Amino acid sequence: MSERLDVARVRAEFPQLRESIRGKSLVYLDNAASTLKPVAVIERLDAYYRREASNVHRGAHWLSSQGTAAYEGARETVREFLGAALASEIVFTRGTTESINLVAQSWGRANLMAGDEILLSELEHHSNIVPWQVIAQERGARIRVIPITDAGEIDFAAFERLLSAKTKMVSISWCSNALGSIAPVEKFVAAAHAAGSLILIDAAQSVSSIPADVAALGCDFLTFSGHKLFGPYGIGVLYGKADLLEAMPPYQTGGSMIADVTFEKTTWAAVPQKFEAGTPSIADALGLAAAIRFVEGLGLEAIARHEHELMKVALARLGEIPGVRLIGRPERRAAIVSFLVDGAHPSDIGSLVDNEGVAIRAGHHCCQPLMKRLGVPGTCRASFSIYNTDDDVERLVRSVIKAKEFF
Repeated sequence: MSERLDVARVRAEFPQLRESIRGKSLVYLDNAASTLKPVAVIERLDAYYRREASNVHRGAHWLSSQGTAAYEGARETVREFLGAALASEIVFTRGTTESINLVAQSWGRANLMAGDEILLSELEHHSNIVPWQVIAQERGARIRVIPITDAGEIDFAAFERLLSAKTKMVSISWCSNALGSIAPVEKFVAAAHAAGSLILIDAAQSVSSIPADVAALGCDFLTFSGHKLFGPYGIGVLYGKADLLEAMPPYQTGGSMIADVTFEKTTWAAVPQKFEAGTPSIADALGLAAAIRFVEGLGLEAIARHEHELMKVALARLGEIPGVRLIGRPERRAAIVSFLVDGAHPSDIGSLVDNEGVAIRAGHHCCQPLMKRLGVPGTCRASFSIYNTDDDVERLVRSVIKAKEFF
C-alpha cells in the first residue's frame, strides 16, 4: 500500500474520464452524489452477465451453485470490510435508503410505542428523515431534532441533553452529504447506549474514505450504498447486530425469504435471507465486492489524504473569489465544498460551470431542513475523489469566475 495515490494510474482505471463534455475534457466533481466506476467493477459485471448468469440459492445445477458461492462470497467481502462478526449480519439492499426503511419499518413497527422518541440531526439526508417520520406517525412516537452549530456540526452537547429514557433510536449520518461535516460517531454511540437507546449510522458518505469497523464502533446498525463506493447502482448494505436482526420481522415477503409455506402459515428463513425477498441483484453484489477490493488496494488512508488535500486547495481558491461565500466550516470535514455566488441561484451556477465541462451538484442535496436552518435555497457543491487533481480544482475556479460574469 503506497503512502500517496498514483493519481495518473488511478485515473486510467476510469474510462468515463476520457469522455468530453461540450467539447471539453470532463472534470467530475459530483462524487458526493455518486462516484464513477473503475474497470474492475465494469469487467466484473460484464463477466457475470456474459458467462455466469444464473439465479442463486435454489438451483441444483452448476451455474446456480457457482453463482451462489460468488454471491455469498461478496457478502463475506462486505463482512470483512466492515469488521462484522458474522456474514449473517450483512443484508444486501438496494442502497442506504432501503436499508434505513428496512430498520424503520421492521424494527420500528415491532418496538416503537406511543411516547417513544427518535433522535435525528439537522444535517440528515431525507432518506434518514422521512422513513422515521412515517413510522413515528404510525406508532405514535416523536421525532426530536439534534441542532447543529453555526459551523455546521452536530451539537453533541445538545444531543446529550435530548437523550432520555424515552429515546429508543438515534439515527445520524457519519458524514454530511451537504457540508462534509464528519461526526465523532464513537461518542454518539457511547452516549446513546448509555441512555439505553439503539443507534443507526448512515455511512453512505463516509464509507469510501473512513474505515468503518462496526465491532470497534459498537453501533447497532450501519448502512451504505454501493454507488458512492465506486460500485454499481441499486446495491447497498445494512449491517445489523445479529440478535437485533433475528428478532426483527421481515421487511418484505415472497420468495427466497421463507423456510416453509402453507396456506395456513409461513415461517421465515434465517437472517440475512429473511430480509432479502425475491431474486437478489446478484451481479451488483459481485460488482460491489470488486469495488471494495479496488478501494482496499488503494488504501482508505491514502484516499482520505488525497481527498483532504484537494478539499483544502478548493476552499482556499474559492475563498479568494470576490462574491463567493463558503457554506459551513466544520473542523473535521470530508472532501465536500459547498458555496454560493452573490446574486446567483445555485442551479444557474451549476449550469454555467457545466458549459465548461465541470460537473458539480446544485440544489438542496436532499437536505431541505438543513437548507432552511442555513437560510439558503440550496448550495453549489463540489465534491472530490481519488481521480481528481489540482488541475480539476483550477478548472472549477476558472469556471466559477466565468459564471460570475453573468451576474
